[in-house]
This record gives sequence, C-alpha cells and structure tokens, in this order.
Amino acid sequence: MSAEERSSQLEDASVDLPALVRRAFTALGRSERVTELVEVSAFVSTNSVFRVILDNGRELIAKASSYGSYVHFRQDHKLIVQWIRLMGGTRFSRFLAPIVLQDHEAFTYREGWWFVVFYKKAPFYDFLPKQLNEGQIRALAREMARFHATSAQAAKRMNRSWKSVGSDVATLYDVLGNRSWRQDRGFDDSVEVTLRKQCETFLNNAERLGYHSFEKIPVLLDWNIGNFSVGLEKDSFRFFTRWDYDWFRIEPRLFDFYFCARVVRSDGDQTFFSYTVDPFFEPSFALFLRHYHRVNPLEETEVLFIKEAYRFFILNYVIRSGEHFFRPAYCSRLQKEALENYLPRLESADFSRLLRHLD
Repeated sequence: MSAEERSSQLEDASVDLPALVRRAFTALGRSERVTELVEVSAFVSTNSVFRVILDNGRELIAKASSYGSYVHFRQDHKLIVQWIRLMGGTRFSRFLAPIVLQDHEAFTYREGWWFVVFYKKAPFYDFLPKQLNEGQIRALAREMARFHATSAQAAKRMNRSWKSVGSDVATLYDVLGNRSWRQDRGFDDSVEVTLRKQCETFLNNAERLGYHSFEKIPVLLDWNIGNFSVGLEKDSFRFFTRWDYDWFRIEPRLFDFYFCARVVRSDGDQTFFSYTVDPFFEPSFALFLRHYHRVNPLEETEVLFIKEAYRFFILNYVIRSGEHFFRPAYCSRLQKEALENYLPRLESADFSRLLRHLD
C-alpha cells in the first residue's frame, strides 16, 4: 500500500507522516530524490516504518516515532553506530542494520513531538520457523552467546547511556500516585499499592543480586523471529542480519533472555501473543540455557536475575509505556493480563530451578 494513499493509523491523525519523512530526508541533505514511500509498519507497535524508494533505485528504511525523549532517541542511535563500528572485524561486523549518517554521526530528525531516523535496508536470508527443533535451539543459544560476548568487548569502549532501569522504575513509582494517569489506563486505585510494591521488589532484588556489578552491554530485548534473519544449515544456523532497535539499551545480557525463551517455546511463534512467565520453565529454555552457558558462562546470580529482568520488562514496557509501544487494542489487553496474571504469578515462580541446567 502506498504511504501517500493513506496516513498512518495512529491516534494523532493530524500528522502527515509521509510528508514528515520527506522533510526529514530533505534535511539529510543527500543528492537523491524520494520517488515513493511505502508503509511497511507491523501495526502492533505505535511506530510507523516506511520503505523509502530513491530515484537511483536504492532504498532506505525510515522510522517515525513520537515516544519518549528526543535526547534518548538521538543518543540511542549514536550508541548503536558506535556498537556497529566497534564490532568491525568480527563475525558480527555486518549483522546489525546500519544507521544512515550525516557528517559521520547518526542522523536523526525532530519536528515537534515526532522523530525520524533512516536505516540502510538490511538484506535477509532465511527466517527461523515458528517452532524450532532441538538443533535450532542449540544454534540460537550458541549464536546469542557469541553475539553477547562480542558486544561485551565493544561495550568496553562505548559511551555511557543516560537511560537506566532504576530511573525507569522510579518514574513508574512516582507516576502511580497520579490518579488521572491511572484512570487514563483504566487502572483501579488499588493498583497503586500493588505496582509500587512490584517496583520496590525489583529495586531490592536487583541490588541484592548484584545488578550494579553485572557487566553492561548493548541489548535489543525484542528478538521476535521477524526482527532478524539467519543462514540455515540443516538443523543449525548462523545469525545473518538484525534490524529493529525499538527497545535498545545498555544493560546486563539477561534482558535479552525473555525473548529468547519465547522464540524457543514449544508452541512456537504466535499471532495472538501474551507475555506470561511460562516460557522460562519449558524444557526448550533449559536446553537453550545449557548450551548458552557452555559458550558464554553465566554466574548463578545472573541466572536468578532473569526473574527481575522479566519483572522490569512487564513494569516498564507493558505497564508504564505500553500505550507507546503497542496499538490500543493490544495495550489494554496486555496491561490487564499483567495485573491479573504476569505479575501475580511471578511471585511464586522459582527461578532457582534454572540453576540445575548449568553444567
């Protein structure tokens, strides 16, 4: 569908996103001309994504976002450029989709509450099947372990990020006291006490497990099988390309593990999705964890912290910012499930059971 034939289906229908992307490209200052924009948004996220077709036949990908701070948006993309450069010469040197630069720095464009960034179009090879066999689970574990190890080396020379899990959780803790914020999301007043207790639990457990001493690396959190491609080799594979940086941050590697657990779960990728804790306790994740540990060993405290990384994901990306990451129909359902299922069940979930899977 041509982007000029329909504006993005966002709540703020007054914003002409194709025109915004065109103005951003003009500000980029390149000699090419945009001949066509084609919207390729997934319509799960609130971001809008476009194929930008240029008059020389080349294509870029544009992302338009209206969530959060422009300072964080700009800094995230600068850090990703650093990450890519520092992995040069490794087997992951071409894995991450490059960000379009201006004067050797990540180009980002701001107009009002909207931000735009351009990426070079990433080639893709094979995609993982919806249900992975045991060989593919072992391959995912090995590839993720190697990618994390390479990223850890890059992180030693990367700039620090201004975002932190502590500030995100503190922001949620404070805003829970705002009745209008709760009412806008359909939260009962009793939710304030429940969620503030969850925030305190996260902060206390993170400190007890040694969060501050954990190695911080660039993580992407969202490893849905539509976000990366691989080169399949019978029952094995190697990472080929990766795109989508919506949930990028600098944190312990454990923040990537929930979506790894979702990729390897027995029922496979689902069109109708939820964020239950169950994938962590399937035999498939035990297999993943065992083979990850053989390549890039995990400390016991790191494995126990997986529970808190999951708690943070629910608190931050579903409860605090869900309306910015998910379309309204998805957001309301996921927030309701978080309050009634995800967080209550987490209290009785025994993550020490995962330690038995470490050789």
